[in-house]
Amino acid sequence: MEQMADFDEFVTEASRWLRHGGLPKKATASVSRWGEGPDAVPVFDDVPDEEQRVRLKAAARWHRRKLDAGYALLTWPVELGGRGLPPRYQAAFNELESSYCIPTAGELVGVSVGLIARTVGGFGTARQQQTLLPPLQRMDELACQLFSEPAAGSDLAGLTTRAKKSADGAWTLSGQKVWTSGAQFCDWGLAIARHDPQLPKHQGLSAFLVPMHGPGVTVRPIRQMTGGFSFNEVFLDDVPVSDDLRIGDVGAGWQVAMTTLSYERDHSTGGTRSIGGGFDRILATVAHLNAEEDPIIRLSLADLYIQLRAEHLLNRRAAAGLDAGSEPGPSESIGKLVWSQNLTRIGDFMSELLGPRIAADTGEWGTYAWTQHLLGAPGFRIAGGSDEIQRNIIGERVLGLPKEPATERKSS
Repeated sequence: MEQMADFDEFVTEASRWLRHGGLPKKATASVSRWGEGPDAVPVFDDVPDEEQRVRLKAAARWHRRKLDAGYALLTWPVELGGRGLPPRYQAAFNELESSYCIPTAGELVGVSVGLIARTVGGFGTARQQQTLLPPLQRMDELACQLFSEPAAGSDLAGLTTRAKKSADGAWTLSGQKVWTSGAQFCDWGLAIARHDPQLPKHQGLSAFLVPMHGPGVTVRPIRQMTGGFSFNEVFLDDVPVSDDLRIGDVGAGWQVAMTTLSYERDHSTGGTRSIGGGFDRILATVAHLNAEEDPIIRLSLADLYIQLRAEHLLNRRAAAGLDAGSEPGPSESIGKLVWSQNLTRIGDFMSELLGPRIAADTGEWGTYAWTQHLLGAPGFRIAGGSDEIQRNIIGERVLGLPKEPATERKSS
């Protein structure tokens, strides 16, 4: 077990490493001055596939440099290649890193390393951890989530993708998945499938790593209302999957899925990826439009600041709990719900502030570009579990309220 690094010493060393990392420092004033810096404020990436591949390669190169220097898997267990440090170390590094122009490539980097690789690390056999984990940890290979289905989005346990086991022990997967971010760039997909339809729906599920370039896998892009294609639908037509690609025990698919989603809902350590427009950008827009003295705008702006500040403090409390040894649990749903609601609040405020400017592409900096945020924010009210599902989890598992009546028929 690696000896715990002194926190202040860790911050000093990380600061020194980043200073000599060859990346330009962000201009501190560029985000708060009107007309300076990039105009885009996307929630989801809407770039062509060719450009996204270039961005993924750049992000992978930076990730490997961090990995080799010991800064990429800070909270991972030592036995899985990490440093076993508390979440506050990761949060501190993320804050330091955010001051630099880091190569970014959207949500796929976080999904592949932060969700899928961590899930394989938690549920994989010793052989899987030896063979499958290293290329995922190094971003030599990428992985996506194959969870949601057209008829089973919020009700993940109601999915119908079938996994049939043959006499030789191999599996065949058949079904359709949807809303899969980055599937066209991935080598693997973590799929949850129903291996036994006779069992209660939460018990009849198993998890598999599906080779995305294998026979029977078809990826089709879905055009979003922002104009981009970062989502996909994935068709699995009798896809052969060997049993050594099963993640967790047969029947443990629900536990695997919930573990992955708990990582997805955890915002306690922050991050370097910017989602949509931030508060500094909002203030710059208010000043540019000379709206500081408008009483309605001031009231809405104050409310927005309070909500964003509450989200920040909530995340810090969650981080403190993890530092103290608590395990991720249903309380993660509170952070996810507040975060997705604040994305919507930002879009609504900017729509109120800009009025017709947000709907007309006149070429003016910082106006029409906000449609990327306004139209993209609703996606995160679904991604990672819908707002309604988060409220159910909070009500039932945090507040101890009675569960909603089950509507599905009980299996005999």
